[in-house]
Amino acid sequence: MSRRLGHGDLITVFGGAGFVGRHAVRALAKRGFRIRVAVRRPDLAGHLQPMGNVGQIHAVQANLRYPDSIHEAVAGADGVINLVGILAESRRQTFEAIHIDGARGVARAAREAGARSLLHLSAIGADPHSRSAYARSKAGGEAAVHEELGEAVILRPSVIFGPEDELFNRFAVLARVLPVLPLIGGGKTRFQPVFVGDIAAAIVAALDGAAAAGAVYELGGPEIITLADVMKRVLAYTERRRALVTMPFWLAKIQAFFASPLPNPPITVDQVRLLQSDNVVSEEAMAAGRTLAGLGIDPPQAIESIVPSYLERFNPKGQYAHYRG
Repeated sequence: MSRRLGHGDLITVFGGAGFVGRHAVRALAKRGFRIRVAVRRPDLAGHLQPMGNVGQIHAVQANLRYPDSIHEAVAGADGVINLVGILAESRRQTFEAIHIDGARGVARAAREAGARSLLHLSAIGADPHSRSAYARSKAGGEAAVHEELGEAVILRPSVIFGPEDELFNRFAVLARVLPVLPLIGGGKTRFQPVFVGDIAAAIVAALDGAAAAGAVYELGGPEIITLADVMKRVLAYTERRRALVTMPFWLAKIQAFFASPLPNPPITVDQVRLLQSDNVVSEEAMAAGRTLAGLGIDPPQAIESIVPSYLERFNPKGQYAHYRG
């Protein structure tokens, strides 16, 4: 189910209004696809329409917890892309409901609708034996997708950066309000941050036939850096000085537990568990060519070429301080 699609084919994108979704929609529109964006609130997806020609992008209502809405969203589609994911649970938006049951629902609907291609966005670190419920649910979602549709292509990115990210932006916000920044677990966790635009390019490449049917691709950027490196770069890019203080995992879990009642806690206990494992492309994926390079995205964008421009707004002297000398 990774047959090549082309100009004019209809692609249904679940989660097309999100961080990765909006970049994917823009790339798909540029490639000439017709795009049906399946979201819970179509009335809030109007910002996507200017990314394409008149009538090229259309938003419809769909919710992964309601199978009927999924089937309606994929009816007549040539390709289906599932980008829906959550970092923390809230009420009915649970990891199991979204990452496993929702993923299965999309794959089943795509199969029954006769779609020629299905792409599913997962995450590096997906593991049924992980200590993290998020990582276990991502693995469960991959298994569910392949049970329904063995030829579906799965993309596993490392942490994703870009103008609207929850990585560099989040730490920049913390650096603006806190006198010290905590290095959870000593800041030794390794990441391979990947640019959201490269994820979008990988999605288009997969639809163009570059991906092997049923394969799992691991997508990482050109650098492997630690959590401490991320903090230091944020401080350098925003021209701020903050002390970096080591915080053991056990203490971070306690703080996260007591912060959990907040509407938007800075970190959850499950996210602390995620930080106990590295988040980098595996040697197996590199040896098999199941990477960005294997999809024709080489070289990927570097952190240094993208991040400073959108973190400039956190500069204590103002966003355009460098123009004023």
